[in-house]
Amino acid sequence: MQIHPLDVILHKRDGLPLSTSEIEALVRAIVDKTITDAQIAAFLMAVFFRGLNPEELAALTKAMRFSGETFDATPLHTFTVDKHSTGGVGDKTSLLIAPILAAAGLASPTPAGVPGICVPMISGRSLGHTGGTLDKLETIPGFDTQLSMPRFEEVLHQCGAALIGQTPRLVPADRILYGMRDHTGTVESPYLITASIMSKKLAESLNALVLDVKVGSGAFMPTYDLSRQLAQLMVATGEREGTRTVALLTTMDEPLGRFSGNWCEVRECVDIMRGTRHVMSRDLITLSNILSGWMLHLAGHAETPEAGAKLADQYLASGAAYQAWLKIISAQGGDTTIFDNPDAHHPAATTQLLAPTSGYLSSMDCKEVGWAVQRLGAGRAKPGDPVSAAAGIEVHAKLGDRVTAGQPLVTLFADTEAQLAEPHAMLAATYTITAEPPTLQPQIREVITQ
Repeated sequence: MQIHPLDVILHKRDGLPLSTSEIEALVRAIVDKTITDAQIAAFLMAVFFRGLNPEELAALTKAMRFSGETFDATPLHTFTVDKHSTGGVGDKTSLLIAPILAAAGLASPTPAGVPGICVPMISGRSLGHTGGTLDKLETIPGFDTQLSMPRFEEVLHQCGAALIGQTPRLVPADRILYGMRDHTGTVESPYLITASIMSKKLAESLNALVLDVKVGSGAFMPTYDLSRQLAQLMVATGEREGTRTVALLTTMDEPLGRFSGNWCEVRECVDIMRGTRHVMSRDLITLSNILSGWMLHLAGHAETPEAGAKLADQYLASGAAYQAWLKIISAQGGDTTIFDNPDAHHPAATTQLLAPTSGYLSSMDCKEVGWAVQRLGAGRAKPGDPVSAAAGIEVHAKLGDRVTAGQPLVTLFADTEAQLAEPHAMLAATYTITAEPPTLQPQIREVITQ
């Protein structure tokens, strides 16, 4: 019996559960373009208000996952594991985690009877107040983020990790739905977010997935409870498909690490891998090691996540992660000589935000900080906007730090002087200094597993 998209929309509008056949037919119609934009918008809004039960969510995720090309990791004969973040400000952990896990996968000897590791990392671009891994990587001359699936497999086999973007043929249903969600006021639906994220991640043929779900003022979801619900939905969806899935709820009340932008974040990670551990990068290093530790644990290379975190830090400290990083960059066409060029992507205009009074750096709206970075030119307001390699910020104080009047809090950099004024005012308005030190949230708020 033929299934008509309008009937599927009406069923969901009226709160009726959709069958797997109905969902598969709707996704086929979306990819085949036999459904109108108005009908897609109506379906998204119906899901936004009615939600999806576990069977519906699993069916939608699976239909999207197999709506086009997928990656088959079987020929690699390794344990495939990836990490995904729901997005934040200065969130550059992927740039450290991929080489850490690549170094672990290539280490000799591996634990007895334990397979090697590969990290097929499919990343995104900046949008809104959040940064994008692809934009950061593309500040490296020649680096190719649009590898074909055969070339993707070759790099994984050679290097143990590869970092690419979503191709036009990989999960095409998500590309269409993602764009429509942005225009229909349905972006925040935890069910649509889960289907979007998990369809892409499961298309990587993963054995395990570690999710970094942000909470706090810079998080995508507006409340802790909604972030927790999203984490639970993603864990349940991954486990249902046979992928070991763990979610960590992590605090995003201030930018992660020392820099927020594009090239400056790459430079920070390179410095860390080369052995420079700036005090402002401490939270970035800790979180990267914790996430890597969970990945190493799930892959059987560490008895516990804590042991995995210690092992990850050893790969960073020894330089093994940096050697793996250079190998990945070269394999994907990147020019590694840029890492020895201190003037690469040098900003044309800079200014500083100074502390107006002495006290403790108490709070900020981290989302507003992200928007300030975007206005400097490092991010985009809508898909397709150009981004600046040089723009961004450097933080000189973290929440809870004692500061003195006139001390630099943030250095802003951009391509033109005209781009500095508005972000400077935004940061000045959101940074709060108090006489008493603030009560800070722990970096890891909760771990959610099956």
